[in-house]
Amino acid sequence: MFWTILGWIVFGLVAGFIARAIVPGKDDIGLVRTILLGIAGSVVGGFLFGLLTVGLRGFEPANWIGSVIGAVIVLVIYNKVTGRKRRIRS
Repeated sequence: MFWTILGWIVFGLVAGFIARAIVPGKDDIGLVRTILLGIAGSVVGGFLFGLLTVGLRGFEPANWIGSVIGAVIVLVIYNKVTGRKRRIRS
Protein backbone atom coordinates (compact mmCIF):
# COMPACT_ATOMS: atom_id res chain seq x y z
CA MET A 1 0.00 0.00 0.00
CA PHE A 2 2.83 2.41 0.86
CA TRP A 3 4.58 1.83 -2.46
CA THR A 4 1.35 2.38 -4.36
CA ILE A 5 0.80 5.76 -2.71
CA LEU A 6 4.45 6.70 -3.23
CA GLY A 7 4.15 5.70 -6.88
CA TRP A 8 1.09 7.95 -7.34
CA ILE A 9 2.97 10.85 -5.73
CA VAL A 10 6.01 10.41 -7.97
CA PHE A 11 3.81 9.91 -11.03
CA GLY A 12 1.84 13.05 -10.15
CA LEU A 13 5.02 15.03 -9.61
CA VAL A 14 6.41 14.08 -13.02
CA ALA A 15 3.13 14.71 -14.84
CA GLY A 16 2.68 18.03 -13.02
CA PHE A 17 6.18 19.25 -13.85
CA ILE A 18 5.77 18.31 -17.51
CA ALA A 19 2.41 20.12 -17.62
CA ARG A 20 3.95 23.22 -16.03
CA ALA A 21 6.70 23.12 -18.64
CA ILE A 22 4.20 22.86 -21.51
CA VAL A 23 1.82 25.63 -20.39
CA PRO A 24 3.48 28.98 -21.14
CA GLY A 25 4.14 31.50 -18.40
CA LYS A 26 5.37 31.31 -14.83
CA ASP A 27 3.45 29.27 -12.27
CA ASP A 28 3.78 30.27 -8.65
CA ILE A 29 2.64 26.96 -7.22
CA GLY A 30 4.71 24.84 -4.93
CA LEU A 31 5.72 21.22 -4.91
CA VAL A 32 2.57 19.96 -3.16
CA ARG A 33 0.26 21.72 -5.63
CA THR A 34 2.33 20.37 -8.51
CA ILE A 35 1.90 16.83 -7.18
CA LEU A 36 -1.84 17.34 -6.67
CA LEU A 37 -2.10 18.87 -10.15
CA GLY A 38 -0.34 15.85 -11.65
CA ILE A 39 -2.48 13.36 -9.75
CA ALA A 40 -5.70 15.18 -10.71
CA GLY A 41 -4.43 15.38 -14.28
CA SER A 42 -3.74 11.66 -14.28
CA VAL A 43 -7.30 10.99 -13.18
CA VAL A 44 -8.73 13.35 -15.83
CA GLY A 45 -6.41 12.01 -18.52
CA GLY A 46 -7.15 8.41 -17.57
CA PHE A 47 -10.88 9.08 -17.66
CA LEU A 48 -10.70 10.77 -21.07
CA PHE A 49 -8.37 8.09 -22.43
CA GLY A 50 -10.71 5.41 -21.08
CA LEU A 51 -13.60 6.97 -22.97
CA LEU A 52 -11.64 6.86 -26.23
CA THR A 53 -10.22 3.36 -25.86
CA VAL A 54 -11.81 0.24 -24.51
CA GLY A 55 -9.84 -2.44 -22.76
CA LEU A 56 -6.43 -0.75 -23.05
CA ARG A 57 -5.11 -0.60 -19.50
CA GLY A 58 -1.89 -1.02 -17.62
CA PHE A 59 1.44 0.78 -17.63
CA GLU A 60 1.93 2.05 -21.15
CA PRO A 61 3.40 5.20 -22.71
CA ALA A 62 -0.10 6.22 -23.80
CA ASN A 63 -1.06 6.45 -20.12
CA TRP A 64 1.79 8.89 -19.50
CA ILE A 65 0.68 10.99 -22.47
CA GLY A 66 -2.93 10.94 -21.26
CA SER A 67 -1.81 11.94 -17.77
CA VAL A 68 0.23 14.86 -19.05
CA ILE A 69 -2.64 16.02 -21.28
CA GLY A 70 -4.99 15.76 -18.30
CA ALA A 71 -2.53 17.70 -16.12
CA VAL A 72 -2.32 20.44 -18.76
CA ILE A 73 -6.13 20.65 -18.82
CA VAL A 74 -6.28 20.82 -15.01
CA LEU A 75 -3.51 23.48 -14.93
CA VAL A 76 -5.29 25.67 -17.49
CA ILE A 77 -8.56 25.38 -15.56
CA TYR A 78 -6.71 26.11 -12.29
CA ASN A 79 -5.13 29.23 -13.80
CA LYS A 80 -8.51 30.44 -15.10
CA VAL A 81 -10.28 29.85 -11.78
CA THR A 82 -7.59 31.43 -9.60
CA GLY A 83 -6.90 34.29 -12.03
CA ARG A 84 -3.22 33.46 -12.33
CA LYS A 85 -1.09 34.16 -15.37
CA ARG A 86 -2.80 37.31 -16.46
CA ARG A 87 -1.03 38.87 -19.38
CA ILE A 88 0.96 41.96 -18.63
CA ARG A 89 0.39 44.69 -21.19
CA SER A 90 3.38 46.74 -22.14
